[in-house]
Formats: sequence, C-alpha cells, structure tokens
Amino acid sequence: MSKIKRALISVSNKEGIVEFARGLKEFGIEIISTGGTGKMLRDNGLEVVDISDVTNFPEMMNGRVKTLHPAVHGGILAVRDNEKHMQEIKDENIEAIDLVVCNLYPFAETIAKEDVTLEEAIENIDIGGPTMIRSAAKNNEDVAVVVDPADYENILEEMQKSDGGLTKEKKLKLAYKAFRHTAEYDQLIQDYLADIALEVEDKEEMPETLLQRYDKQSDLRYGENPHQKAAFYLEREQNEPSISTAEKLSGKAMSFNNYNDTDGALELVKEFSEKPAAAVIKHANPCGMAEADNLKEAFVNAHAGDPLSAFGSIVALNRKLDADTAAEIADENKFVEVVIAPDYEEQALEILKERSDKMRILKTAELNINREKPGYSMKKVTGGLLVQDRDLAVTSAEDLKVVTEKAPTEEQIEDLLFSWKVVKHVKSNAIVMAKDKMVVGVGAGQMSRVDSMIIAGRKAEGRQKGGVVASDAFFPFPDAVEKAAELGVEAIIQPGGSIRDDQVIEACNKLGIAMVFTGKRHFRH
Repeated sequence: MSKIKRALISVSNKEGIVEFARGLKEFGIEIISTGGTGKMLRDNGLEVVDISDVTNFPEMMNGRVKTLHPAVHGGILAVRDNEKHMQEIKDENIEAIDLVVCNLYPFAETIAKEDVTLEEAIENIDIGGPTMIRSAAKNNEDVAVVVDPADYENILEEMQKSDGGLTKEKKLKLAYKAFRHTAEYDQLIQDYLADIALEVEDKEEMPETLLQRYDKQSDLRYGENPHQKAAFYLEREQNEPSISTAEKLSGKAMSFNNYNDTDGALELVKEFSEKPAAAVIKHANPCGMAEADNLKEAFVNAHAGDPLSAFGSIVALNRKLDADTAAEIADENKFVEVVIAPDYEEQALEILKERSDKMRILKTAELNINREKPGYSMKKVTGGLLVQDRDLAVTSAEDLKVVTEKAPTEEQIEDLLFSWKVVKHVKSNAIVMAKDKMVVGVGAGQMSRVDSMIIAGRKAEGRQKGGVVASDAFFPFPDAVEKAAELGVEAIIQPGGSIRDDQVIEACNKLGIAMVFTGKRHFRH
C-alpha cells in the first residue's frame, strides 16, 4: 500500500473541506487546488499549490478550462507499476497525483430555481470535474477519488491506520461511488435538456431508454413476507404530496405493506377535494370510502362500509384531522395501523398517540394531484418493466352517456360519479356499490365480474337497495346486471364497449335500471 503524497482538491460543495485538508496536511500531503476552493483553503491558513502553477496555464473562459490538461490527467492516469507510463510523465515533468477530491457544480440546485434560464443551467454543467473524477476512478489501483463529504472522516481514520495510505478495497469502493456520482449527474442534465429540447410530439412518446434515479430512504424489516428483503427508495424529483413525501409524526417504523397500503389510501382520497372525505384501505383495496359535510361523519361512514375488513386498516383523510374525528379513529373497538392526513390539530394528535404508541401517524402537505408532471406508473416483471401513464382520467356528468330508457336522477348521478372515482382504485375485476356518497359494498380481484357483484352485495348487507353500482370494465354478459337488480340496485355506471352491450342495456330496461357509459375503462391489476 503506497502513501498518498499529492492531492488535488476542487469542490463545489465545500462542507467539511477545510477540516479534511488539514487532516491531509498532517500526513505531509501536498495539496493542489482550484479557484474558490484554493482561496477558501488559503484563507484558513493552509498552504496550497494553484492549479495554474501545475499546468502553466491560467484558468480560461470564466473557469470553463482549468484542469483539462495533461499535467493533471497524466498525473492521475499514470499506472504506477507501468514503466512506460512513469517514464513518459517523467519526460514531461508531470508529477503523480494520488488523491482527487472533487464534487460537481450544483446543477440540481440551479435548475430547481423558478426563474432559471437555459444559459444559467448550461454554465452549471461541470466538465473538468467529471473528467477528473472518471480519470481517478479508472485508475483506482493507484489513485483514491472522493466525491462525498460524508466520507472525509472515515478516510482520515483509515489513513491513520494505514500509515497515510488507503487499501485497494477502499479505493475500489470509492471508485464505484464516483462513477455513480457522475452517472446521476449526467442523468439529471439529460432529463433537464429533454424537457426543453424535445418537441411536444416527442414528449408524448414513451422514452427509448428509461433512466430514473431512486435513492434509498430506509431499509425495511422485510418485504411482503418475512423471508423477503426490502427497502424503500425515493424518486429524486417529488412533484406532489404522496406517501414518499409524508412526515411520520409518531408510531413504529413503516413496513413494506404499510407503505403499499397507505399509498393506495392516499391516492384514493386525493380524488376527492370538494368535501371532507375518508378512505379505509385493507390489502391495497378500499373497504370503505365516504364523503360528508364534516370529517367525522366521513370517517364514520367510511369505516361502516365494511367494519369487519377494516380491522388493521389504513385511514386516509383529505382534511386536517380534528379531535372529534380522532376520537372516532381511536375508538377501542377499532384497530387502525396507519393514519395519514394533510395536518392534525394538536388535541387530535394527542388522542391518537394516547390510543397507541405503535400507530403510525403521517402528515402530508395539502393534497393535490400534479397533472402537469404526473410521472409514470410502473410494474416490475421478471426481466423487464411495464411502464404506463398514471390513471388520472377524470369523468364529469357531461361525459356520461345515458344508454337506457330510464335516466338516473341528479342524486344518482352524484353517487355514480362518486363510485366511479372509487372503482378506479379497486383491483380488477372491480365492483363498487354506493349510496349517499358512501361505499356500502366492494367486490375486488375476482376472475368473473358476476362473482365481484355477488361479493359486493354480500358485503353491503342490504344497504345497496336504492343505490348505485360502478364496474371498472364492461359487462360481458347480462348476468351481473341481473344480479344487481336482485340486490335492489337502481343505477349502474360502466365503460361500455362489449359486443353484448345491446343485451346488457336490454336487461337494464326490462329490470328498470338506469345505466350510463363513460367510455373509459379503469382496470387495476
């Protein structure tokens, strides 16, 4: 293991760099530096060799050119046990560089500014930095490269143990981290330029190559089952309130299934903004959902949708949680795993904490759906990835096509649209029964639509009489409609599009059921 004798330091993020440089000086290491980094080190009493004294060229073009020189890259890339390499740098009076400490221009911070110009963004694309980092990482047998200030202390500790050097294993790990750093940087630039450079029609196409960054937020105890390892990763860019941006105020650590189910609950309740609303989710499916004039009534009605299934459920709310609603959630006869809401009254928070120190309590920002930057919905399959737009389709009363002799009443139309929002979040084949802005029965994930109708009716326990039904896809046969009529359903909303639509409509007419088509399907697998 060779000692580090000469280091090049050029950093944009100067956190901890003075202390690190002092630590290097204690090993007698010569430090070369550039521009602002060099000035900062000198101002703190450290002796530094200016990069222009190494290259014999001044920094040029407002700093665009300063380290792109053989005196720099020859010193980094020379393989120490290659006699030809070492003779060549000796002939050119180039000295070896054993350590490169570099991180890159703040491109992410620059483009995050609301008023950033393309010119400003371009000037914050680093060229010399990635080149030095890649050179050092390539020659990691002989050169250490450091891109993360969080590594400074550990590196100095290892140098203390290793007489001023670093092990090959350590340098290889640092090289891996360096290439990851430059890859993420390049991805950020290409994503930004794609938004500007591509024509509208290009943006409407799915990308030829999907490059997306996810950073690990936390390891999880296990996945869906105890024998599966798991972790939770965050997208770099967050565009709307979500499970990924939620703040945990209290309770145990979130599990894999908690994250998945809470995401389902929150995305459902985000569909509702006009009135207070509550969603109750179990195993990623709604077992209750309701809108009401106040939040307490919305939660009570949502929980009453299927109180048996609601044991161990997730509750999502679209308004600030008040004390009265919190008391209902904390009722000793109810068991709620997670509560997520835009905010909490102080008393409401205390009520939930008193109920259980294990209940996960999550807070989001004010709820909204970002339709300008919606992102993708993705599903991993073995050896590949299915990618699609998020299902953010909105259906209004004006979009409905009445296809039966009997038209729905205004009250029924409201319930039909309510149930249509809910059915979008139920696993296919999906049937949702609703009445008075309250889900009374759900049939989810069945292989036949009539089975989903039967299950929804059983769950509803008679409350569906006079209510409505939403079906996420068309009825292939009249049998499910006939079953709905037996259960006392008076109006149905569905996409339409079956080759037997005429038979289904005829059945509705005979049975006195109003039916509307949306022209949109909401499969969810």
